[in-house]
Amino acid sequence: MRVVLAGGGTAGHIEPALALADALRRLDPRIGITCLGTERGLETRLVPARGYELELVPAVPLPRSLSPKLLTVPGRLAGAIGSAAGILEKVGADILVGFGGYVATPAYLGARRRGVPIVVHEANPRPGLANRLGARLTDHVFTGHPDAVLPNAEYVGIPLRREISMMDRLSMGDKARSYFGLESDRVTLLVFGGSQGARSVNQAALEAAPYLRAAGVQVLHVVGPKNTVEIEPPPGDPQYVILPYVDRMDLAYAAADLVLSRAGAMTCAELTAVGLPAAFVPLPHGNGEQRLNAEPIVRAGGGLMVDDADLSAAWIVQTLLPILNDPERVVAMSEAASRMGRKDADTTLARKVLEIAHR
Repeated sequence: MRVVLAGGGTAGHIEPALALADALRRLDPRIGITCLGTERGLETRLVPARGYELELVPAVPLPRSLSPKLLTVPGRLAGAIGSAAGILEKVGADILVGFGGYVATPAYLGARRRGVPIVVHEANPRPGLANRLGARLTDHVFTGHPDAVLPNAEYVGIPLRREISMMDRLSMGDKARSYFGLESDRVTLLVFGGSQGARSVNQAALEAAPYLRAAGVQVLHVVGPKNTVEIEPPPGDPQYVILPYVDRMDLAYAAADLVLSRAGAMTCAELTAVGLPAAFVPLPHGNGEQRLNAEPIVRAGGGLMVDDADLSAAWIVQTLLPILNDPERVVAMSEAASRMGRKDADTTLARKVLEIAHR
């Protein structure tokens, strides 16, 4: 059995693909897995680091406006489709699973050309162009959001890494806080803005630092690798730990009682899987999908939401701090978030892929 996974560009496309790859290997260690990507995406680093084979196809981004670049798309897309079809033939692909992104469009069309069965997984509530195309080429469509609309779609959730989805957050709490230099017995707020950080989230949290400390709340703040902090809170107690990046998000989640973060699809899926309540600050740009990601969690009582323009130190002090100081409310929100989680999406999707491939 040879499975080809197409999902590149951002972690939101790559991580579910890699989680599926891990699940497939757990079900059958003999399965051959090849990931498709482009040279400009994070997959060039993430896929080899997880031990999977990576094949590259040319990236063909669509211009966002009418311009002469639009005229070059058909020729470049044809080349990318040929490249993807060639890889599928070379590895002897039995099935293609696409997760969206630049690489998915040529992968879907290359699979159609080669007669390889296609599976589509869409993580977001508003499907991207590549997956809208892919869903027209197959009856096997799965979604990570209950409100996503695609033909023949079945909601399964977003495949997640086992170290997160299967984590016992409460039993790991003391160890996790110690790992980051935090006190074991203090209420802990985790702040992050997605894989690259978020300036507005960083600024509001840092400005609120004195008030959080005065209330006995310690903070683990992941500012993002591309962000600099102009003013750091001075050393003191409770701790305010600032890190540019964390490669053990499972421990970051285990250390926290509450989260302040953006509302990307992966973030929402991971937080609900581990039962961690959050104050979501949807990205103010784009098509509004981050708000849609968080809305079901907020409606269920597992979080709250604040517009980016309304986020401030004052909002944190007036709205978030009272929740942090109310253990019963934090527990209730945690339970509500947990009820929204899908811990087994990786195995569920892997079983469906194998069933389709064996038909």
